[in-house]
Formats: sequence, C-alpha cells, structure tokens
Amino acid sequence: MEFRLLGPLEVEGAAGLVPLGGTRQRAALAYLLLHTGEVVPTRRLLSAMWPADPVPGTARKILQNAIWRLRRTLAGPGQAQPRLLTQAPGYVMRVEPERVDLMRFERLADRGRAALRNRDAAGARGALREALGLWRGPALADLAESGTDWPELAALEQKRLDVMEDCSEVELLCGHHQSVLSDLDAFVRAEPLRERASGQLMLALYRCGRQADALNVYARIRAALV
Repeated sequence: MEFRLLGPLEVEGAAGLVPLGGTRQRAALAYLLLHTGEVVPTRRLLSAMWPADPVPGTARKILQNAIWRLRRTLAGPGQAQPRLLTQAPGYVMRVEPERVDLMRFERLADRGRAALRNRDAAGARGALREALGLWRGPALADLAESGTDWPELAALEQKRLDVMEDCSEVELLCGHHQSVLSDLDAFVRAEPLRERASGQLMLALYRCGRQADALNVYARIRAALV
C-alpha cells in the first residue's frame, strides 16, 4: 500500500484507492501516519480527532471502532500482522518509509541538500524537484478544509517552502538567474517574510542588470519586517 499525506489523504492498494471512512477515522489515520513509528498516546490522538470541538464522552469508543475498521482496511493480502498496532499508552503505525510520501519527501530533500552542499547542481536539482513533485496540494487538504489545524500541517508547509528555496539556490548556483526570476518574484509576493527567498530574488535581479528593482525589493522586505 501507498500512503499519501502531501495533498488530500489517500491510501492506494493493488486494486486502487482504498475507502477510508469518515472525517474522524481519516483524522486518526492521518495523525498516526504523520508520526509513523512513534507511539501516539490515546489522549493526544483524541485531541487530533476533535481539533476544534470538545472531546465527547464517547470519544474512546469512537476511536476504538475507528482503529478496528482501519485495521480491517489496511490488512492487505499476505500481510502477517496489522500495520496499526496497540502499544501503551496508545497506538503506533508501522509502515515502510518508502510507502509514505512524506517520508520520501524528507529523504529526497536531505539528499538534495547534501548534493547542494557539495555543489553537485545536477544531483541537487534532481532530488529537490522529485521531492516537490510528490506534493499534490496542501498537506492533508481534505482534513484542513473540515477544520483540522494541527501544528504539524504548518510545519510541513514550512518544509515545502524550504525546499522551494533550495531549488532556487540550485538555479542561481548554475547561473540561471533569468529563468528563475519570475518564480522567485511570485514566491516572495506570496511569502513576503521569507528572508532567504527575498535575498535570492534580489540577487537574481542584480544579475539581470535590474539593480533598481533589487533595491525596491529590499525596501519592501525591510518595511514588512520592521
């Protein structure tokens, strides 16, 4: 099975996409996948399932039923034991890292940054672009639309933006300041407080002979940060 968090939550098996049930059940699975290999205490998992509402008195029973249904859903042919395990004080997901798009993204980002540090532009570009290509939209977009606002989602978005900046760094290293200029300009307008991206935009403008525009970007960023 393939588990996808970088966009709407999806699980795909041999026969296609797997039905994952209602919002609470999907939230339980998503939160456990965000913390793959980590024991998530029951109390913390319940808070994740009811992020904007008081946890009801029947919450533990609802969670137990959701776990039971998820285990049946995830029990593929030839699988000796469920991937979703009970382990005090809560539950843990055991999934091969290559089966989770988030974990592949982090591995590729690390590989790309290592290549960038070694000034291996081709290796960095390939790994970083592959990492960004795993994103199908905002992380867990379906749950976010229903009111889920976990800190982990904001942290994931920051990781995506970091990798976008790494990609720009590679292009500037290769002297592709002209081709990266429009993307950097759009990035900085959407994320005006990203100092690294702003510096990259100023450098690209300067290299394109647009010193006045580079100074305007500096003034705009300085005003936003003060």
